[in-house]
Amino acid sequence: MVSQRVLNLNRLGLVLVVFVVVLGAYTRLVDAGLGCPDWPGCYGHLKWPDTTEEVERAEKLFPEFPVDHAKTWPEMVHRYFAGVLLLVVLALTVIAWRDNPPNKIREISTALLILIICQAAFGAWTVTLKLWPQIVTLHLMGGFATFSLLWVLYLRQGGGRPLWLAQAQQLNLRRHAQVALALVIAQIVLGGWVASNYAALACADFPTCYGSYAPPMDFAAGFNIFQHVGPNYLGGLLDNEARIAIHWTHRLGALLVMVAVAALAFRLWSTNRFLATLTFTLLAFQLMLGILNVVWSLPLGIATAHNAFGALLLLAMVTVNFAPAADAADMQARN
Repeated sequence: MVSQRVLNLNRLGLVLVVFVVVLGAYTRLVDAGLGCPDWPGCYGHLKWPDTTEEVERAEKLFPEFPVDHAKTWPEMVHRYFAGVLLLVVLALTVIAWRDNPPNKIREISTALLILIICQAAFGAWTVTLKLWPQIVTLHLMGGFATFSLLWVLYLRQGGGRPLWLAQAQQLNLRRHAQVALALVIAQIVLGGWVASNYAALACADFPTCYGSYAPPMDFAAGFNIFQHVGPNYLGGLLDNEARIAIHWTHRLGALLVMVAVAALAFRLWSTNRFLATLTFTLLAFQLMLGILNVVWSLPLGIATAHNAFGALLLLAMVTVNFAPAADAADMQARN
């Protein structure tokens, strides 16, 4: 029997994680990753320094990081939401173990709690290691993984019924769905590497890059995970050919995702038209937002939406792979 308390906390967690993921993207895009040079506070404050006296004292403590209010508040608000999410998942896990719900709810909630604790550590390292791109990318992936695991937990409790997929095995979709999910995850990792290395504008035109389909690229430098980081990584340290290699690889990945996910949506049509239509729509919007990021030089709203739709497309693939099988009556009612 589903625990109503766990389900309610699960819903609250899903709402909070949306804010955490979007605020995380916004913080990164406005270069506020080091808006607070310490952790978990901000210049030694629980909030952030806002009076003249507090700012003066903060800048004496951190003379290499002048206070910029346009960057302190996004960073701290992101931390507040992440902290509340941690408390919600902690409560969810405790109640799940007490209520003993079915469908491995306890195990999933425990894994979720461990993941969020790791996320807190990555958040701290993002600041203390001064935006080291490997940590920033892992922190992004942790956020998307948290969103996905909360969604799986919700599906296991009967949530999102209109999205449920009928027996994937009967239509031989399992392998296709797994490949599509793997490609979407890989593309998100590449997107994180693009963002953490400031390579989003390495190519300023589309579909070519500086008028060429084979621009000069340095893959060795672009994908060197042992790269040296200077005093901090704000703005990136790679040369343009290395950034082009990262950017161009992300574009090629988008082509693979487009083919795999569009084909999956087409095959889903006979089983679940709602999920098929939603998947194709999310894919189309994500591709459009990616193109607009290039041709419009990374406008803040479009870039933030690109992160959000990437998360939603991932959830669609998670749904195809992990949602409970719908029975015949459910299918008939939907289609």
